[in-house]
Amino acid sequence: MEHVPPPAEELALLDRELARLDARRSQLLVRRAWLLSVLTPPAGPSAMPPAPQFAGPFGPPPTARPSAPFAAPSGPPASQAGPRSAQNVLLTLGGLLLTIAAIAFTLVSWGHMGIGGRSAVLAVVTLAALAAPAVLLRRGLSATAESLAALASALMILDAYALHRVAMPDADGPGFAAAASAVLAVLWGGYGLLLGRLRLPLPLAVVSAQLPLLLWAWSAGAGATAFGWALLLTAALDCAIAVRGPGLAVRVTACVGCWTTGLLGLLVALTQSVSADVAPGAVAPAVLLLAGAALALFGAWRAPRGLAVAGGVLAGLSGVAAVGGVLRAGVDWNWSVPVYLLCGAVLLAAVRAPLPRPVGQGLVWASSTVTVASVLASAPPVGMSLMGTASQLARVWSGAPDAGVRAALGTEGLAWSQLTAAPVVLLVVAGLLGAAHRSWDRLVRAAGPVVSPGPAWRNAAGATATALCWAGLTALPAVLGLSYAAAVSAQSVLTAAAFAVAVRALRRGTGAVGTTALVCGLAGAVSAGLLSLAAQAATYAVFAVLLLVLGAVAVLLDGAAMPTRQLPDARAVRAAAALRITQAVPACGAVVCAMVLARAAGASLGLAGYQAAPLMLAVPGVTVLLGARLRNRPSALPVELTGALSAVVAVIMAVPDRPFLALVLALSGVLAAGTAVRAERRPVAGYLAVALFVLATWVRLSASGVSEPEAYTLPVTVPALAVGVLRRRRNPEASSWTAYGAGLTATLVPSLFAAWVDPHWLRPLLLGVAALVITLAGARLRLQALLLVGGAVLALDAVHELAPYVVQVVGALPRWLPPALAGLLLLVVGATYEQRLRDARRLKETVGRMR
Repeated sequence: MEHVPPPAEELALLDRELARLDARRSQLLVRRAWLLSVLTPPAGPSAMPPAPQFAGPFGPPPTARPSAPFAAPSGPPASQAGPRSAQNVLLTLGGLLLTIAAIAFTLVSWGHMGIGGRSAVLAVVTLAALAAPAVLLRRGLSATAESLAALASALMILDAYALHRVAMPDADGPGFAAAASAVLAVLWGGYGLLLGRLRLPLPLAVVSAQLPLLLWAWSAGAGATAFGWALLLTAALDCAIAVRGPGLAVRVTACVGCWTTGLLGLLVALTQSVSADVAPGAVAPAVLLLAGAALALFGAWRAPRGLAVAGGVLAGLSGVAAVGGVLRAGVDWNWSVPVYLLCGAVLLAAVRAPLPRPVGQGLVWASSTVTVASVLASAPPVGMSLMGTASQLARVWSGAPDAGVRAALGTEGLAWSQLTAAPVVLLVVAGLLGAAHRSWDRLVRAAGPVVSPGPAWRNAAGATATALCWAGLTALPAVLGLSYAAAVSAQSVLTAAAFAVAVRALRRGTGAVGTTALVCGLAGAVSAGLLSLAAQAATYAVFAVLLLVLGAVAVLLDGAAMPTRQLPDARAVRAAAALRITQAVPACGAVVCAMVLARAAGASLGLAGYQAAPLMLAVPGVTVLLGARLRNRPSALPVELTGALSAVVAVIMAVPDRPFLALVLALSGVLAAGTAVRAERRPVAGYLAVALFVLATWVRLSASGVSEPEAYTLPVTVPALAVGVLRRRRNPEASSWTAYGAGLTATLVPSLFAAWVDPHWLRPLLLGVAALVITLAGARLRLQALLLVGGAVLALDAVHELAPYVVQVVGALPRWLPPALAGLLLLVVGATYEQRLRDARRLKETVGRMR
């Protein structure tokens, strides 16, 4: 269907496209002007080249960079380093060498000096390294100052270690480390504030501030809750620094520390909450989780958008874990998931709270995360109910199990009592999403301050509600432990209900819900069909019901129309393709059900597989008639192809018995010939019918033990060729394959097979002569069928006759000669590859021009 927009809409489209082209032209002109400015040399030398900056270990100092279109590099290459740059390099190298020499002297000479000498040397080196950056900063050597400040910080850590080993060797290690890290954090912070131009000390102070509380809890032998509080308090300190700290580096470091320690603290609290068996034991972890949620909200309130959303998510999850942990304590773990789901649903009330929009969005995402986790935790019973039915393929018609549907699924040994809450969770979530789908406008108005979901979200909610409702009802029979008959009946009814929902939704134009219901119905049909294979009566009943239901669905969807006029062209095309698929799939499913019933009928009659093969052809016979009735409807071709698949299955079933195989091939040829009566199917079905008839003849001759097939094939070939000659005289444009193909292959192919098993020389000789004459006639008359069929038969006959002699010759040659000849042939072909390729193309064109 071609969509032609109204003139006003087309004019608007043209205006938008022209505006876009004008904007793009402006961008390209700006880019061109900038490139010309870069490529054109300046008119004269610059008055004063920019002073180069020394790049130390922490990079160059921040400078303003000129902007250019597309972030292109600008400016001429950097000039040679001046005296100032050389001075920076020399001072840096000198300071590093002196510091390394001092450390080496301290470490090597440590055993030859007393305690006073050791302390004096280390103190002097540290004080010198701390004092040097102040002098260097006044002289403008910021990079050198940064390097020495880093070394001074390392020396301060060595001072703390030396103090512990020399002055306080009996002090507790973790306790001393906690005090030392706190002192170092204060010293580095004061040093960084004193020398504000240094960028390293303040981030180091933030890093050192992560350790005191943790090391203190370690030294005190505290429990998990105390560690959680230590981590959370450290995260609170980091949050305050991230909000109020000076400089970007300090805030980034504090933010990383806040997230790290906060997440670790909340993980400790969550572990304690989940492992609590009674409500009083879950209170302390809940308080810790709520404190973490409050901290996350505090940080998110003042954070940029991305971090604010993440903070809202963390706060919401922490609150759900806290409240849910207390409520579910003492309850069977099986019912813990519904408790957390209820808390997550209540969290949605936060959309009405006076919160910043990103924080509210984070809380909504937290509620969605809890819902998704609950659904995933409830999914295993659904998977076992669907996949377990495949076990019936190994015991078809073994009888209905007495242990109920769980035995039919092969899962009677599982602890189903621990899965009783799974269907409840799925159905509750489905109900919530279904209510949201029905009251979407009211929900959008309520959530307006936080989120603004579009129509796509409504479709997703409806589709998800449909899928979850079907999944919960699918798992219900196994969870309840119903009998086999009740489970089969429930699955059949549920499948029919899913198809009814699909038909209703698709006919109303609700594509997402309808497609989801259709997929659920198909999955349920497969599951119910496999489950019914346990008993013969159940198989007939279920597949008959499925045949009727799928047929009805196909008929009802045939008149469905999806509104595509309001959609753009691309979306309209996709919608139309999806509609055609939804119309064809149920019809193909009905054909598959008919195939199963036909095979079951053969098994009920006690027929062997090859004896039941003709019964399978009843299905393609019906599909041929349906195809003629449906004509150009979207489901016509898929139905006929599915029926053809049934014919293929019948042929495979008949392979063990050649007489039945010949019969099945002949009947399949009749069906193909009946299909070829229709003009739109004739190009394919006509050739297929001829091939099936010829193949059936060959198989019949082979099954009858005929050693002289020419006596049966020549009486067919001669009239067929005569008819072909008359056809070509009436219509010279007719293809040689149509005129002579069937007649030639009817004799040449059986004769070729007979020649390959004939120990005498007369038949291969006569066949070769006949094939040679046909090949020469095809080349002379420029008839493609004669040339190709005759040449193929001649080549295969020659290979069969010459093969023994070739083997003898190859065996008499030296072992190295065949590979050498093959390599020489490859070299010759490679050297003349282009010529050979041109010859092959010319040969292909010549053969293609033949009739």
